[in-house]
Amino acid sequence: MTTIKLTNSKTRRKEVFTPIDPDNVRMYVCGPTVYDRAHIGNARPVIVFDVLYRLLRHVYGEDHVTYVRNFTDVDDKINARAAESGRSIREITDETTQWYLEDMRAVGALDPNFMPRATQYIPQMISMIEGLIEKGHAYAAEGHVLFAVESYKAYGALSGRTIDDMIAGARVEVAPYKRNPMDFVLWKPSSDDLPGWDSPWGRGRPGWHIECSAMAKDRLGETFDIHGGGNDLMFPHHENEIAQSCCASGCEDGQGFANYWLHNEMLQVEGKKMSKSLGNFFTVRNLLDGHDGQAPVPGEVIRFVFLSTHYRKPMDWTAEKAQRALAELGKWHKMRGENVASDNVPTEVLDAVADDLNTPRAISELRRLANAGDISGLLAGLDFLGLNTVSVDMWNEILESEKEELSELADQLAALRATAMETKDFSAVDALKTALIDAGVEVRMSKTGVDLDAGPNFDASKLEGLL
Repeated sequence: MTTIKLTNSKTRRKEVFTPIDPDNVRMYVCGPTVYDRAHIGNARPVIVFDVLYRLLRHVYGEDHVTYVRNFTDVDDKINARAAESGRSIREITDETTQWYLEDMRAVGALDPNFMPRATQYIPQMISMIEGLIEKGHAYAAEGHVLFAVESYKAYGALSGRTIDDMIAGARVEVAPYKRNPMDFVLWKPSSDDLPGWDSPWGRGRPGWHIECSAMAKDRLGETFDIHGGGNDLMFPHHENEIAQSCCASGCEDGQGFANYWLHNEMLQVEGKKMSKSLGNFFTVRNLLDGHDGQAPVPGEVIRFVFLSTHYRKPMDWTAEKAQRALAELGKWHKMRGENVASDNVPTEVLDAVADDLNTPRAISELRRLANAGDISGLLAGLDFLGLNTVSVDMWNEILESEKEELSELADQLAALRATAMETKDFSAVDALKTALIDAGVEVRMSKTGVDLDAGPNFDASKLEGLL
């Protein structure tokens, strides 16, 4: 069996992955708060953990892996969106949940086995909160229930911070009903105009952190294998999940809940933090449909760009990377012909992914397979990495568009040559020919005309501005 190694955020070491039960490997990943379209940063953990899901299914069998990713559908951001739009909360969350699923499927992500919504698990959350109060880990105050951080001695182990450091580095909500500034909300009161449920502490709604603990326990048990998410969630969200879950189950030494924690790094756009004020903020749907005069980007290309950077390194999305990815994937699909994927994932590709999800190395192996002419192995590797989201028909459309562009450039080069034959000035001809060759285009000029073909190193992005 393939040995899987993963970098465990909790131990800060790369470890051999050993599941609790090989017949039921269990993984939980924090999902979105559904009030708007998912931006491209939201897609990174989805793609990262989809690769891990595919790896686990390959190694242990599709029927022996349980993957849970939640939807947060009770949140102040959702309430605010409903208030400003005049639409109902359920209408907004239903619509944005469907948008999210469509967009993530478009970038090649398989649906998890379970996708629970927070509002479906309010009774479980209330029950967990009651248990925490009984055990002395939480207290009620002014309609709120708060987790008592000082009651859990291992608090801060995941993020490696002391409580003093966390107070200094976090935006801690100051409230008179808190015993300690770091105590966090498990339940809070709701006014008549906000969503609320009856509870022992009055009508209210859950805090953010408790929902994942309740859903993970219900679907995966008190202890499971892998918990994942972006590294922006490590503190306070994941730290708080561990505290309340371990205290609820009695594993107060911090050794329960999830055995392996994985966190992906953040995403930038064109070398800068994504921000609406900088004009570099866009959603997955913006890319898929095209935005600000830019051509649509196929989901497979988005995924390829993401997988070209290791998940534990910061990633920079650029238009140039997308163009290069489009050209490379187009070249590989052009090689497809009548070939079909091998039933066996190439060992080198599998080993790369099993080594802490080293997708950049896996892509390098795909290039090696393509250069060696192992088309069935190449296709099997593409399928394994989820790089088969674009239909053959769409790739044919993309390739046909390239042919049309090359045909126009051939006509342009022929016209320049005809003019040069009269003026004896071939500088424009030479300049265009050099640019085409630099783009990987094979240029053939004869008395009968000009022929251009995309060569093995063709890069469509370098044709921009030539027409």
